[in-house]
Amino acid sequence: MRKVLITGGAGFIGSNFIRFLLRARSAMHVTVLDKLTYAGNLDNLRGFMGRSDFNFVRGDICEARLLDRLLPGIDVVYNFAAETHVDRSILEAGSFVKTDVLGTYTLLQRALKARVPRFVQISTDEVYGSIARGSFRESDAVQPNSPYSASKSGADLLVRAFCATYGFPAVITRSSNNYGPWQHPEKFIPLFITNAIEGKPLPVYGDGRNVRDWIYVEDNCRAIELVARRGKVGEVYNIGAGEEHPNIEIARKIIELTGADETLLTFVSDRPGHDRRYSLDSRKIRRLGWRPRVGFAEGLERTVRWYAKNELWWRPVKEGSFKRYYAKLCRSRIAESSQRKEKR
Repeated sequence: MRKVLITGGAGFIGSNFIRFLLRARSAMHVTVLDKLTYAGNLDNLRGFMGRSDFNFVRGDICEARLLDRLLPGIDVVYNFAAETHVDRSILEAGSFVKTDVLGTYTLLQRALKARVPRFVQISTDEVYGSIARGSFRESDAVQPNSPYSASKSGADLLVRAFCATYGFPAVITRSSNNYGPWQHPEKFIPLFITNAIEGKPLPVYGDGRNVRDWIYVEDNCRAIELVARRGKVGEVYNIGAGEEHPNIEIARKIIELTGADETLLTFVSDRPGHDRRYSLDSRKIRRLGWRPRVGFAEGLERTVRWYAKNELWWRPVKEGSFKRYYAKLCRSRIAESSQRKEKR
């Protein structure tokens, strides 16, 4: 039986990857290691608890002793564990450096000791920075513009160094913006969907023309699993669907799909260091046989339907500490926008 360790498996992409893996591959045993920060949610794993092919461990990838207990006998490590939200990284960069950089180093070090035969580092297109024209290739230099993307760049470089120095059998995936079920409502698409359902303002940064390349989470999961099986050690693989859309276009589509009032659109001050456009050249992974299956229009409709049917999941998530954080963030952005208008 093939044994895998999935760190950060209670998060958005990690939990979707577990669903995909246990559905697509037989004779598979999955161990999940997750710290259960605000973004980790055991409800994301409901249906797996108690299964003979699944084991959940609460813990931190910075805990070397815990890793020494879990890693022997593991065939593949998928490292999804990370602090991921750009806005939070601007407010509290230290936790991103600890988890994304130190945590990845600790995981690499202990996996090397345990002679793990395959290690998949889950990264992001944001490490490349912004691009006005064309698309980033895997050979392009990283030029991160936020503490989040800088921490992920640091992790990627550590993986590269372990491959070059120790011959460690790792690969790196860099995907474009994911969306779909189970995504924390601090992120753009689920935030706008849930706010529209609640009749709350949809805060559009700047002029709303920032462009992202969107990929439905299941398509990314298929690509990650393919890279784990067929990717070349030490290589980076971009994963993008070629679905580039301005934020304002997506916001208006969400209003249309939810039946919300367009007056909910609220332009607020831009995020510091906000990248203008992301775009990935994904020809390398397409040569392995991968293609996206879910177009953006279909994927967005699926996502809106999921959040509309799963209010019992996301409403509790939007309460408590997230509610206080979000209120503080939005108040400051709206206030800055009002001040600029008054000066005109």
